[in-house]
Amino acid sequence: MWVTLALATALNLTPAQSSTLQLKNDRATYGILGAERKDSKILAGDLYVVAFDIEGLKAREDGQVMYHMSIELLNQQGKSQFKQDSQDLEAFNVLGGNRVPAFALVQVGTDTPEGEYTLKVTVKDRAADKTEVLTRKFEVVPRKFGFVQLGMIYEGGQPAPPLAVPGQTLVVNFAVVGFDLDKARKDQPNIETSLRVLDENGKPTLSKPLTGSASEVGPELKKIIPMQFILQLNRTGKFKVELKATDKVSGKTAEQILDLNVVEPK
Repeated sequence: MWVTLALATALNLTPAQSSTLQLKNDRATYGILGAERKDSKILAGDLYVVAFDIEGLKAREDGQVMYHMSIELLNQQGKSQFKQDSQDLEAFNVLGGNRVPAFALVQVGTDTPEGEYTLKVTVKDRAADKTEVLTRKFEVVPRKFGFVQLGMIYEGGQPAPPLAVPGQTLVVNFAVVGFDLDKARKDQPNIETSLRVLDENGKPTLSKPLTGSASEVGPELKKIIPMQFILQLNRTGKFKVELKATDKVSGKTAEQILDLNVVEPK
């Protein structure tokens, strides 16, 4: 039911020094490196990603920091639902300082019961023998038609932030859940999706949106259907990426908006 991953980058963001291990600036995001997610309510089948900074790690002269990270998921009664044992991780802070950006991710199965859950992340500085714990609560809400696993990646599959430059190509990844199946068509879905980009004034950049559909799938996709749109970026500006989906069996609709900032490289 649960699959969890922990990722960390080796890029240091600030030169601040501290002798105390701290887990700071935690926020939920739409995918790894994605835009901040303002709410903590998710649908079964979604990803819950928490980004945070590990500060105060003891660094060697070459910038290497070494730490352990483990993840545990607790239900509303405090009972462990999944636990990933401690992993030995390391990074090289080539820009100096003792901060390492890190990420914890929980993939919520489509059969996960609704209710409140707690993500518990434990980080230990292997060099200084210091430990710190971060907890974040989120809620799996009742089943409904909507988007899950929303985020942007580069063409090669690496996570992409909502900040890009002209000439790049981004892939908007997502999946839909909570749709009905058409009994008259051997329990097949009938989903239509569209994407349009809005400029700073809220006007569509194209007269027609990009569109996609799913109406014949295998048994493994009867609960969740992954889809994607490709964005080739040709100019600078602040944009909003608007996704819409329609379940033509039930008539239900869903919408989702992501911010995208395209700037000139300097």
